[in-house]
Amino acid sequence: MIRKKLPIGIQTFSEIRQGGYYYVDKTALAYQLINEGKHYFLSRPRRFGKSLFLDTLKELFEGNETLFQGLAIHEHWNWQVRYPVLRFSFGRKNYSLQQSLEESLHQQLTQLERNFEVQQTFNDVGSRFADLLETISAKTQSPVVVLIDEYDKPILDALHYPEVARINRDFLRGFYSTIKDYDAYIKFSFLTGVTKFSKVSLFSGLNNLKDITLDERYSALCGYTDTDVDQVFMPELSRFDRDEIRRWYNGYHWLGDGVYNPFDVLQLFDTGKFKNYWFETGTPTFLVDLLLKRKVTSISLDNSISSATVLSKFDVDDIETDALLFQTGYLTIKNTLWAGDKEFYTLGYPNQEVYQSLNEILLSAWVKNQKAQGIQTLRLYDLLKANDLLGLKTLFHSFFASIPYNWYSNNDIQNYEGYYASVFYSYFASLGLNVTVEDATNLGRIDMTVQFNGAIYLFEFKVIENSSPEAAMEQLKAKRYADKYRALGQPIYLIAVEFSKSSRNIEGFAVECVAP
Repeated sequence: MIRKKLPIGIQTFSEIRQGGYYYVDKTALAYQLINEGKHYFLSRPRRFGKSLFLDTLKELFEGNETLFQGLAIHEHWNWQVRYPVLRFSFGRKNYSLQQSLEESLHQQLTQLERNFEVQQTFNDVGSRFADLLETISAKTQSPVVVLIDEYDKPILDALHYPEVARINRDFLRGFYSTIKDYDAYIKFSFLTGVTKFSKVSLFSGLNNLKDITLDERYSALCGYTDTDVDQVFMPELSRFDRDEIRRWYNGYHWLGDGVYNPFDVLQLFDTGKFKNYWFETGTPTFLVDLLLKRKVTSISLDNSISSATVLSKFDVDDIETDALLFQTGYLTIKNTLWAGDKEFYTLGYPNQEVYQSLNEILLSAWVKNQKAQGIQTLRLYDLLKANDLLGLKTLFHSFFASIPYNWYSNNDIQNYEGYYASVFYSYFASLGLNVTVEDATNLGRIDMTVQFNGAIYLFEFKVIENSSPEAAMEQLKAKRYADKYRALGQPIYLIAVEFSKSSRNIEGFAVECVAP
C-alpha cells in the first residue's frame, strides 16, 4: 500500500479527502444516525475527532458528492437533495469573561445571516437563531440542519469563576431550547462536547435530545478501532510493535469496542516515538485542583466503581469526580456490573499514556519542584534496575521530604496510609511500571505489587507512631502473599514500609528476598 499524508490537526473533511490524507471512514455510522433519529448529543474527550465528524455531516447534508466517492455512504445517499446547514462552534474563544459568550454567538449569527442573505431583525441571540431557522427554511423550501461543536466550552472555561459559569450555562439553556421550539424547521441536529451536563441544568428545554454517549452502536463514532488502524494505516505499521501501539493508545470504552485516541496515533506515525502526545496538549488545571481539593488519592483512581447515574451527573455546582475523569478521558469503562436493575461500571485508566501521565502530574502537584521530582524518578528507576532495594529507603525519604510543609498544613489528610501509599504508587506509575494496588490473594490483599526487571516487589504500608517495620513484614509473611507469584520463577521481594504521622516521613523500612 502507498503511504499517504497524516491529517494531524486537520478538522476539515474536504481538505482530508482532496489532499491525499489518510481518512478513517465513519460515514456508515453517520447514515445510521440520520436514518434512526433526528436530535443527537455526543460527549467525547478532546482531540477525538468530534469536529471532523461534524464537518463530515455538514458536507454530507450540503450534498458535496465528490467528497464521498468510495466511502460507505456514497451508494445509499440521495445526492439530489441538499439541506441548508447552520454550524456553530465555541472553540475559538475563552469564555471566562461574562460578555464573551454573547459576543461569540452574535458574531456567528451575523456570519450565518450573511451566508444565507437573511436580514437581521432581532437583537437577542435566541430570536436571531429562531429567525434564521424559519427564514432559511422558507427561502430554501427545506428543513435546516443544526450542528453545534464544543457546546460546553463556555461553561468549562469559566469553572474557576462559578458565577460566570452559571450565567453562561443559563444563557446556553435558552439558546439550545430553540432547537426544540423550532423542531418543525429542523431536519437534523447534532451537539458535541467534552462533558455531559445534566438535562435538568442545560437541556431542560431540549428533552427530545438523544444522548448516544454510552450507546454501544456508536462507541466507535469518534476514535480509531483496531480494524481502522490495521487497514487504513497499514503502510505505517511495519515500523512498530503492534501490541505497543495498543498498550499505549487504545483502551477507551463507551460500552462498545475499544478505540484509540486519533491524535496519539497520528503523532506516533509522524515522529516514530511513543510519547504522551494527547496528555501534553493540555490537562485542565481545574481537574488536578479538584482532585487535590477532594483528597482523591492516585491509588484510588484505578479500579473504582461508579453507577451509570453518577457518570451522567455533571453541573457547575455538582461535579462528580468520577464523572469528570470519565468524561474528560482520564478514566474509562473497564467492566459493566448489574445489581438488580441498576447498572454499575468499573472504571480505570484507559492506557499507558494516561496511567503514566496523570500520576506524573499529580506528583508535580504534591512535590512542587519538577526538577527534584525528575531526578528522584530517574534515581528510582536506576535503583530498581540495580536491584538496590536498601537504597530505596533513602530515596523514598527524599520523596516525602521534598513535599513542602505548608502542603500538609493546607490539606486536612484523613487517610494517611492511603496518602503515603499514593505517593509511592505515583512515582512507580509515572515511570510506566506494572503496578497493582490492593492485589488480591486467597488470604488477603497486598497493598501494592510492582513487576519489573524480572522480579516481583510486594509492598505493605503502615502508619504508626513508634516505628516497628517487623510488624508489617510479619503480615507479608503470615499471609503468604508471595505464594501468588512463585509459579513465575522470579525473585520475590517483601518490602515493609512504615510511616510516622509526626515526622511525615518514612521511619521503618525492611526488605527480605523470598526464593521463587
